Amino acid sequence: MKVTVSRKAHFNAAHRLFRPDWSDEKNAQVFGKCSNPNYHGHNYELIVSVTGEIDPETGFVIDMKDLKELIKTEVDEPFDHKNLNEEVPEFKNLNPTAENIAVVIFDKLRPHITSAHELSVTLYETPRNFVSYSG
Repeated sequence: MKVTVSRKAHFNAAHRLFRPDWSDEKNAQVFGKCSNPNYHGHNYELIVSVTGEIDPETGFVIDMKDLKELIKTEVDEPFDHKNLNEEVPEFKNLNPTAENIAVVIFDKLRPHITSAHELSVTLYETPRNFVSYSG
């Protein structure tokens, strides 16, 4: 019997959507106000879900304290109150769209979760705009 457990977290970060190989005009046309050269910010909401068998000894799929600490170390500390373009190495050459942020978060968490468990990341950039990624 597989069960999915989820942990919700949030972080605040600034970013700018743009491609350096495009003109300012083309960046503005494609990314609109999200391409503001002075950046803009979001209050991101993150849901990390782990699916797997319930451990018969503990009754857990995963210890939620461990998942909480993993999210703190791998997401909160490197992303919270940061300029993603300037301060987060994963976005040095990667446009920090919600899609790319979700994939980066997944890639940071996946090595720390046993391969017997499935992982899914859902990232809300706004209350109405969100993306999900599960590898």
